[in-house]
Amino acid sequence: MTLQSDGGSGGPWGSGGSGGTGGSGGGPRNPWGQPPRRPSGGGGGRGGPDFEDFIRRSQERLRSSFPGGGDRFNWMTIIGIVVLLWVVFTSFYRVDPQQRAVVSRLGKYVETTGPGMHFKLPSPIDTVIKRSVEAISTIDIGSASGESQNLMLTGDQNIIDIAYSVRWKIRDPELFLFEIAEPEQTIREVAESAMRAEIASVSLDNAIGPQRAQIAARVQERMQDALDSYRAGVEIRGVDIKQADPPKEVDDAFKDVSAAQQDAQKYLNDANAYAQQLTARAQGEAASFDKVYGQYRLAPEVTRKRMYFETMEDVLSKVDKTVVETEGVQTYLPLSEVQRSSRKAAQ
Repeated sequence: MTLQSDGGSGGPWGSGGSGGTGGSGGGPRNPWGQPPRRPSGGGGGRGGPDFEDFIRRSQERLRSSFPGGGDRFNWMTIIGIVVLLWVVFTSFYRVDPQQRAVVSRLGKYVETTGPGMHFKLPSPIDTVIKRSVEAISTIDIGSASGESQNLMLTGDQNIIDIAYSVRWKIRDPELFLFEIAEPEQTIREVAESAMRAEIASVSLDNAIGPQRAQIAARVQERMQDALDSYRAGVEIRGVDIKQADPPKEVDDAFKDVSAAQQDAQKYLNDANAYAQQLTARAQGEAASFDKVYGQYRLAPEVTRKRMYFETMEDVLSKVDKTVVETEGVQTYLPLSEVQRSSRKAAQ
């Protein structure tokens, strides 16, 4: 076979120049110089329709339905998705069984909801604040909590260092949130005021010892009344007095005084017990005498003999001799016989 050339010198496939694509050249065309042909959109040729071209035409058709073009379509889609997510995630809320939720709309109180799922307007239009109504909080006041001495003046003009704790919980969440700016600080100040008022009405001895429980109960009542008048929405669960001592500077002297008072009280208690015993004995003897006297008035002779026998029985039971009286036997010697016997013995 003889290969012909169209006058070029570019190799066996013809000239290395423009490579005949128009079919005008007489020689064979270069297969490497032609770009691959894309199939037509009408389905002609090999390989079927172009899927990417179909998607592109669909997007253009959708964009043309919005005024302003495709850029506006993209922004509208993004904004719609963001708004939908914002509404979904900020319009529903759940309240636990031990909680209450306070709903406020643009800063104004709307309602208080209980446990469960609830719906509200999206944030920040509606705001939900949850508070536990079962948890009990504690406020410690005084030196027992690490503070300095909490000195108070008693009713008998003595000074006492007292430490106590207040237990409280939220009763009305809406009042707790909106009526008082600093609820915990208010509770602390009300507790100090109520405690000082109660300590000022009792003596030092009562504040230290026997009336501590009564003082705590009265402080709780005072605090509850004051907080209710403030509409604080708080319930006082209890007041516990942990420490009630004299100041440290006079603690040793006060202990000596307390020991002396305890000894004096012990002696008084012993004297009172002995007096009660004597009184009871005297009352018993007086009652017995009254009973015997009543019987004596009814039968004097019989009562007299009975008293004699009982007395002799009581006396003779303490000696080791027994006297037996028999008829016809003289149980004692007359004095004249004793003298006569003595003279005979002397002779």
